[in-house]
Amino acid sequence: MSNYIKVYSGNFIDVQRIFSALEKQNICAVIKDESESGRLAGFGSSILGFQEIHVHKDELDRAVLAVQKFTAEKEYQA
Repeated sequence: MSNYIKVYSGNFIDVQRIFSALEKQNICAVIKDESESGRLAGFGSSILGFQEIHVHKDELDRAVLAVQKFTAEKEYQA
């Protein structure tokens, strides 16, 4: 994943919403779920539901804008 950069980390619901927004902009994102990886490997995780979104470095600028828009809207709703 050396060409991929983390643009967001958070709970499952927020990650799914951002992932969907990125897909709509034709940005190829990858969700990394350490707790699921650990479970599959036979290890436990203390942070269930915590995930990360990674995008290719070539799409970083567009992805960061989409994440910023999501977080701004989320803060506005709170």
